[in-house]
Amino acid sequence: MPAATFRFYEELNDFLPEERRKRQFSHLFRGNPSIKDVIEAIGVPHTEIDIILIDGRSVGFGEPLRGGERVSVYPVFERLDVSPLVRLRARPLRRTRFVVDVHLERLGRYLRLVGVDTLSPPDSDDAAIVELSLAERRIVLTRDRGLLKRARLQRGYWIRSSKPREQLVEVIRYFQLEGGLTPFSRCLICNSLLGPVNGSAVEKVVPLSVRASQTGFFACPGCGRVYWQGSHYRRMRQLLKKLGLASEPVC
Repeated sequence: MPAATFRFYEELNDFLPEERRKRQFSHLFRGNPSIKDVIEAIGVPHTEIDIILIDGRSVGFGEPLRGGERVSVYPVFERLDVSPLVRLRARPLRRTRFVVDVHLERLGRYLRLVGVDTLSPPDSDDAAIVELSLAERRIVLTRDRGLLKRARLQRGYWIRSSKPREQLVEVIRYFQLEGGLTPFSRCLICNSLLGPVNGSAVEKVVPLSVRASQTGFFACPGCGRVYWQGSHYRRMRQLLKKLGLASEPVC
């Protein structure tokens, strides 16, 4: 059987068994498969990859392997200019926005809490998640490696942590979102941007005691929910401070 020598860099090693991490290794294959098929057979989803070099030459996913090649595989660089090399997608996203699968609804809520454009479609299967990602150029966040290996999916990230609060910090740091966070600017449920409204406009949905103690209200144009700086707001502020993400909120 033919074989090629592989080396995966940085976080791509998370998908490999211990004995293959951060080192060169030989991998056997049959026939002349595409480099994409071999890489995913090794265990690395194509959505996590930006650059592949075969014997120092930048190639696309369809490049066939014949045996004897040296393959270097690099992760997605959303903010680095690597234009002299062939990128496996047209360009970095101008707006970093996400869609999470049904198993990461808590993460989706946390991301909306800090103002990150994130959809959490209820009861959506993998195919629907992929189509939404393509239609709106959203990065899929998931802990399902199988979802990231779907052929049509172009952008995705495998969440390493299993704890929602750690997942939030992981996403913000990985995608370098720290400087653009706008906490409390989005609806926690439907993701719409909130807008200020006066007390008389919300008198049918906000208790009189709350209207008497609060001066600022923010309404969601998508689902109609109303927000104000009550005890829930203070708990969320404490959470952001604990995670090292506290900043001046929009509302």
